[in-house]
Amino acid sequence: MSNHRFILQPYKGVGSRHCCPACHKKRCFSRYIDTEKQISFPDDVGRCDHEQSCGYHLSPKEYFERNPQAKPLHCDFATSSAWRAKPTEQRKLTSFVATETVSQTLHGYEKNNLYLFLRSKFGAEDALRLMKDYRVGTSKHWPGSCVFWQTDVNGDTRTGKVMLYNADNGKRVKEPFNHVTWVHSLLKMPDFNLRQCFFGEHLLPMNRDKPVAIVESEKTALVATYYLPEYVWLTTGGKNGCFNADALRVLKGHQVILYPDIGATDQWRQKLRLLRSLGIEASIFNFLEEVATDDERTAGLDIADYLLQIEPDQAILQSMIRRNPILQTLIDELQLTLVSVERYNPDTYAIHKPSKTEKQ
Repeated sequence: MSNHRFILQPYKGVGSRHCCPACHKKRCFSRYIDTEKQISFPDDVGRCDHEQSCGYHLSPKEYFERNPQAKPLHCDFATSSAWRAKPTEQRKLTSFVATETVSQTLHGYEKNNLYLFLRSKFGAEDALRLMKDYRVGTSKHWPGSCVFWQTDVNGDTRTGKVMLYNADNGKRVKEPFNHVTWVHSLLKMPDFNLRQCFFGEHLLPMNRDKPVAIVESEKTALVATYYLPEYVWLTTGGKNGCFNADALRVLKGHQVILYPDIGATDQWRQKLRLLRSLGIEASIFNFLEEVATDDERTAGLDIADYLLQIEPDQAILQSMIRRNPILQTLIDELQLTLVSVERYNPDTYAIHKPSKTEKQ
């Protein structure tokens, strides 16, 4: 029997287990109670049973640190001994995909439908850069399919998600079935212990000063990077995806902004609690939710759907204005109109200087 004042509510049937505020799974959340029955904690003070896939845990100590006015005198903040790991308990090692396997997919983009779509929007150079930067591969599993490799901050590849897109409109192919599978399943790797990480996570070490933007779709991260390169765009791979304590720790020290799909804002708002409980500065972008039409809400659009409505040249101009706001003033004052944008090539535009051997 625990001597602690604040303990996790003992199991007394399904009524004593609740919906987790982070992963939203039912009957898996244990709330803290006050054995002296003086304090009633908010519903989110507790621990999720899914330690690996979720990891949510808001203890009384953390709650009182955030709400010092509610803190009682002479209280014991230790958690129930039932939650302490056994000394002999060892965490199963994470499995990885071989570097050679990944490298074999990083080509053949002319047969990659996602690349073909991005090329039609942004041009070959930028489309290839996005594919290479994010380590998107080409798969032979379905003709035209791609592989979104999940490479962590240490450069190790956790797994790869194989998906098929329509090369013309960039939409996922879901008929006659949803074309999505996993590399570790296709390779039939024995005893594979999957611990997912963010898609794009490997970009964090080289972009320490940039804020991090998190979206649900891998394609959205690629599109958003083209239009808004001042952020590091990461992907959860689903509404819940990497929203667990283990995966989120890599975000510590970064300013994080969540960009949920329309219709998922309330659910993602709950994720803010988990992020903040880990000491991560986080906010949510809910503008799209506020302005979306009924049709857009039904379609579940995300930020990429809106960004793709912007012409690429205009996107480059807006990026320049964000870096130097006075440019917008010049455009307004001189009533300038954007005609086209060309990338500067020092070889093409170099000033020709006659050599000493040339006749003057």
